[in-house]
Formats: sequence, structure tokens, C-alpha cells
Amino acid sequence: MPEPDYVWLPKAELLTFEELDRLTGIFCTLGVEKVRLTGGEPLLRSELPSLVRRLSAHRALRDLAITTNGVLLVEQARALREAGLQRVTVSLDTLRPETFRALTRADLHARVLAGIEAARAEGFPLKLDTVVLRGTNEDEVLDLLAFAREVGAEIRFIEYMDVGGATRWSRAQVVSRAELLQRIQAAHGAAAPVGGQGSDPAERFRLRDGTTFGIIASTTTPFCRACDRSRVTADGTWYLCLYARRGANLRAALRSGADDREIASLIRVGWQARTDRGAEERLALEERGALVDAAELREDPRLEMHTRGG
Repeated sequence: MPEPDYVWLPKAELLTFEELDRLTGIFCTLGVEKVRLTGGEPLLRSELPSLVRRLSAHRALRDLAITTNGVLLVEQARALREAGLQRVTVSLDTLRPETFRALTRADLHARVLAGIEAARAEGFPLKLDTVVLRGTNEDEVLDLLAFAREVGAEIRFIEYMDVGGATRWSRAQVVSRAELLQRIQAAHGAAAPVGGQGSDPAERFRLRDGTTFGIIASTTTPFCRACDRSRVTADGTWYLCLYARRGANLRAALRSGADDREIASLIRVGWQARTDRGAEERLALEERGALVDAAELREDPRLEMHTRGG
């Protein structure tokens, strides 16, 4: 939470569970097999397990996952598992409560750790996402790797990205893929690549003791040409890229009386015309700072990462 104040999407404009379910079904007819509920914080959405139950009924979906900050997982892990959720990713940038407080403006570190344990107890396949920031948590990389191994999770180290909301981003804060690998291999020996990366954002590695981890290097080694992901905000704006300034208003289509075939056609045409290469374009800039400033984010909260997810 880099800023003290945020502009949130109007509640009346949010898609209903029925609309989210219908939209998921339409995307499934176009070949989508994976859905991730993200945010912001998805567990803040009232009655989320009922949405999970709806989505899990789509036979075309072979993977239904959630990315959460973990604060509310203790209360909801069992209900989510019973509703059909398959996997959980928890964002965990630090093992130090004081660093957590500085990053999030909240004293909830213990609740996150308890949430991880609750997800583990329910048998969820578990991943941890860690954004590595120079001068903040780079010295915790090995400790976080060890923690992930202890709780049976696979950790993914993420280069700090200059996306919407990262208003204080600078190149100097980025701990690169190369540096992360050097740090880990210096302590644990060679890290062997695991399979091909394909369209997965994380490049995976295995250590000699069998520990696996991933690195998402969107900042220094973009994978735009292999990316097959798109994002729908809670109010139905469809974005083809994390860096996109504009998206398509699917809520308007849903509420206009258009049938599923018409909406599917809109989505198909939009995807086939896709030319987004946001991370590659940012990498090519000679002078690279924050994507948008705080004033612009207040004008259009859909530019925020907390509205379109990661």
C-alpha cells in the first residue's frame, strides 16, 4: 500500500456473481481453461465461496485458483476448499513483522502466517508470491525460500514491476532475475531449469535437494510474446495487458441484452486484434519511471494493480 489513500471502484458497478459466472462460461467456450480470482483482495468479497462453487461447476475449467494476501484465509480456507477451489497463492513479501507493517500499513503479519497454515491444513497446493525490493527484503530471499520449503509451498520471486500503483518505482529498486539466481546458487549450488517456461509467467528451477522455486522476470526479461493471459476487473473491464491504459467494457455488453454468442464474438475479435507488448515496450525506454503517478490513479482507479490483479 504505497499511498495513504485510494479510490475504489463504485460498488453499484461491480459484476454480480451471476454475471461473473456467465462471463466465465463465455470465456470457456473460447478455450479458457484456467481462472484465477485475484484483486485487490478477493477474500473481501462477501460470500466468495458461493462464487467459487458456481465457477467450479464449469467442466471446461481444469484449474480454479485464488491469489490472496492471506489475512482472511483462516476463516475461509475450509469453505473455499469445500466449494471447489483447487489452488491457493499467498502474497508474502517478508518474514519480518516490522517490514510487513512498513509495506502494508497494517499489523497483520501473524494472520497471514496463520492463513498459510490454514490453507496447508486444508490440503491446498500452495504457492507463495514474493516481490523482491532492494533495500527492503532482498536479504530475506534465502530465508523465504527455506520458509516455503518448510510449509510445503513453492515460492515465486517477482521482479518489482513498474505497473499502475507502483508510484515510487525506480530501476534501482529492482532485484533482477540474474541477481536472484546468483544469490540462491551461491548458497545452495546449481539451480536446474524445470521444463520450458511456455506461457507461464514463472521460470521454474530445482535445487539439488529437490526444492523448486520460480522467478517472474517481467521487468528485465519480458515474456510478452508468450503471454496468454487477460484480466477482467470486478466491474467488468477487460484488459489484455497489465500495462494497458484502456480496456473493453464487458459489463455494458452483459447488461445490454446481448446474448452469449454476441459477447463471445466481441471477446474473440478483441483477442485476435491484440498487439500488447507492455513489458517489452517499457524495457526499451531509455528513461523509465513509474507508469502513472498518484494523481492519474485517482482519476482512473482501473489503472491500479488492485483493480486488475496480477
